[in-house]
Amino acid sequence: MNFIPNGPGLLPKWMLFVSVLAIFNSIQNCLTTSLTARVYNHKPQLVNPLQARTFGVWTFTSAVVRFYAAHNINNKVVYEIAIWTYAIVIAHYISELLYYRTSKLSAGIISPLVIGTASFVWMISQYDFYVKI
Repeated sequence: MNFIPNGPGLLPKWMLFVSVLAIFNSIQNCLTTSLTARVYNHKPQLVNPLQARTFGVWTFTSAVVRFYAAHNINNKVVYEIAIWTYAIVIAHYISELLYYRTSKLSAGIISPLVIGTASFVWMISQYDFYVKI
């Protein structure tokens, strides 16, 4: 398998890029809580090493799914599971912002919300192009 996906269009490359970002985020979550505290900036005292590592494991799992989706962009099941990873992350960040109030609007939460939402909308809008039923 090539590292760079050879699927048509830019979406597979974007999925690879997002996967690489997520791997970096996973590693930093296992090493420090500083970047995680920027996301949960309204209640940073709740961020601890265990919570950060758990978040890192989820993020790494998402990275693996998105990596496989980048390389198997025409596979209906993989494509749909990748869409769900974005839906889950959007729901998580919005709930932390609006319901749990552990986050305030800042770059720490806006960045993943923008990337997650843009990726979700892109995948939904391009579903018929990539997934041939």
